[in-house]
Amino acid sequence: MFAPFILALRAAGVPASITEYLALLRAMKEGVAGFSVDDFYHLSRAALVKDERHLDRFDRVFGEIFKGLESPSGEAPRELPAEWLRKMAEKILTPEEMSQIEALGGFDKLMETLKQRLAEQKGRHQGGSKWIGTAGTSPFGAYGYNPEGVRIGQEESRHRRAVKVWDQRQFRDLDEDEALSSRNMKVALRRLRRFARTGAATELDLPGTIGATARNGGSLDLHMVPERHNAVKVLLLMDVGGSMDDHIRICQELFTAARSEFKHLEFWYFHNCPYERVWRTNRRRRETERPTMEMLRTYGPDWRLVIVGDATMSPYEIIQPGGSVEHWNEEAGQVWMGRLTRHFRKAAWLNPVDQSHWRYTQSITILQRLMENRMYPLTLAGLETMARELAR
Repeated sequence: MFAPFILALRAAGVPASITEYLALLRAMKEGVAGFSVDDFYHLSRAALVKDERHLDRFDRVFGEIFKGLESPSGEAPRELPAEWLRKMAEKILTPEEMSQIEALGGFDKLMETLKQRLAEQKGRHQGGSKWIGTAGTSPFGAYGYNPEGVRIGQEESRHRRAVKVWDQRQFRDLDEDEALSSRNMKVALRRLRRFARTGAATELDLPGTIGATARNGGSLDLHMVPERHNAVKVLLLMDVGGSMDDHIRICQELFTAARSEFKHLEFWYFHNCPYERVWRTNRRRRETERPTMEMLRTYGPDWRLVIVGDATMSPYEIIQPGGSVEHWNEEAGQVWMGRLTRHFRKAAWLNPVDQSHWRYTQSITILQRLMENRMYPLTLAGLETMARELAR
């Protein structure tokens, strides 16, 4: 009776074995499920599904095989899901329509206009070009489009155009336990290694022991040396959140490779462009923030600085005081970039964006200039080139 069910499960990728099938039959024989479809559903799921990744497949197959046994009293919910309603409110424009929408004309004008709108607006708006609202072409709001605007109340970026984001932003740390899919990234980073023997003498110096023993007429003369360590010190600054969500996987692999290759590795997070503060843990960002000047005093010029980010942002975030997308920065991002590059004699920027696209993004061009062309693509070739430059 249940053979088609088992075969359909296996065809859908649920690895239900003959042993599990027999266990289900025994349970049915003992009357565990009775005559209830719901009880049979839970019993068969418990007997046949051993991995939660297969629950969705099981549900689809169960519905197909036993759809004739569904209770006629059950009615589909008549309320539309909130996600459907939200999608209906989004503004979808063609590239031709986008090209016809003009920006207000500069950062200062944008901030001044937002202040006026907040003072004047009395209600909710949708689909317009002036007020703070949704699904329109106004510079202020959510789920619409404007070449330069302030994103308000939207969960994530859609067009990468926001000059500022008025919302609480929560990012995730990179997982240091993530397994690499390839060893090539580690091999590339090994060009940065510089070994030295420091600390207490805890390791047997075999050549020295043999030579000393021979000179001592055959009497054993043990010689010890300090353990050999990679002496290179690396400071990793990682851009997180926003457009960097598109590059999580490759940054994860880089982070894991760096953790395994360098004994002296410190890492901090920033968003889009380094400013006056960095942080160690995204979930507890406010608690783990540290002033960037304090970081510069902590890590000396002998550390290698590696900045990882897509450098894709509004140019105002680099050249304009107050231009940060998520807070008001007293000094422009380019000021902090200058402090970093002057302090660390060896510094580089790794960019996960395809290098052929760099010249089309103004912010990448600006940061490449501020880094004195020490920006490298986050590829194996880019890693090797960066490692050679930093190892000089």
